[in-house]
Amino acid sequence: MLGWELPPHNSGGLGVACYNMAKALSKEGANIEFVIPYEDKETKYEFMQVMPATNLEPIYRYGNGAYESYLIDAKMIPSSNQELLSIRDIQKLYYDYVEKHLQESHPDVVHAHDWLTYEAGILAKKEFGLPLIAHVHATEYDRAGMQRGNPLIHEIEYEGLMMADRIIAVSETTKRIIHEKYHIPLSKIEVIYNSLDEDYEDGDYQFADDAYRSIKKLESEGYTIISTVGRFTIQKGLQNLMRAASLAIKKNPKLLFVFAGNGEEFNELVALSAELGIAKNVVFTGFIRGTKLRDIYTITDIFVMSSISEPFGLTALEAAHHGDALILTKQSGVSEIIWSAMKYDFWDQKKLAEEILAIASSDTLKNTLKDNVRNEYRQISWDKVAKKCLKVYNKIIKHKGIN
Repeated sequence: MLGWELPPHNSGGLGVACYNMAKALSKEGANIEFVIPYEDKETKYEFMQVMPATNLEPIYRYGNGAYESYLIDAKMIPSSNQELLSIRDIQKLYYDYVEKHLQESHPDVVHAHDWLTYEAGILAKKEFGLPLIAHVHATEYDRAGMQRGNPLIHEIEYEGLMMADRIIAVSETTKRIIHEKYHIPLSKIEVIYNSLDEDYEDGDYQFADDAYRSIKKLESEGYTIISTVGRFTIQKGLQNLMRAASLAIKKNPKLLFVFAGNGEEFNELVALSAELGIAKNVVFTGFIRGTKLRDIYTITDIFVMSSISEPFGLTALEAAHHGDALILTKQSGVSEIIWSAMKYDFWDQKKLAEEILAIASSDTLKNTLKDNVRNEYRQISWDKVAKKCLKVYNKIIKHKGIN
């Protein structure tokens, strides 16, 4: 496996998905060598061998380049001799490591996750004759909010998808984008949805911060807590959510919106909340992980995923696990497998406001949505994901043997 991040040094859902997928595959008997671009001397992964391509420290605080693709040439990351490196510099070191490693190792399959690892995956196929799987967690079109994005990354994605023996997409939405934007035959693309970690921590709900405890107490005063979790980028549609919040608050002032995360749009969102006159009804937490992330889901009544384009959306499953009612955009992959959620088109601010108000005004509706969505997400598992991945592996191994 060629990946770019693993917990606890992940900056988003990519690392979480890779971790749980590999763990489930190991239970099915897969022997996994997982290459990452940094060195983690503290974390132990008993179910796979994790190999650092460089001696760099974990770089999650810079987004690992997996999400802020416009920064790929920026010299941001310090090396051991304090030379600043860009994501492209690290990709070159990653490529060189994989080339050297494959001179000694002979895996049955190379499984490359997203564009950051595709060049190394192409090397494995071209130079070593290994079957290649390209796993698409997000395309550059998704990251750019369905706008043009970075042309270099489009080129890398296109070549990786063309060269791959098989492509795994995390949703039908992603499969359609791959087909329409990169002209890849539908027959080459397998959809395998993500799942939620079976060991996902419930916790004892001793809040990690007094602020969360204070927000929770507002429920006794009749407030409904609405939250969203993620990176503050154009992809997430957060300005539409803020404007919908303004429409809803005008009709029900006892709504509190929690925006959990950070990113390039942070200052714009803070300014927009003030401009709309709803700053007192909006809380910004900044970047969170661990128990504080759990606490966000715990205090939430309604979780909103407002993404313009969301290939899957693990945060929705995390919210469902904590018993939150869900509102999802129709442009999210997770909406394809979660039926007991309210849904809307990302641009329809009025519809979103109406759905928030409907849930906030009806305990019966809110509790029905919460109960039903928990039953639905429990039907999917990483074990099922692993079994589907193994079928893909075996199919291309057999095909290679025939040739």
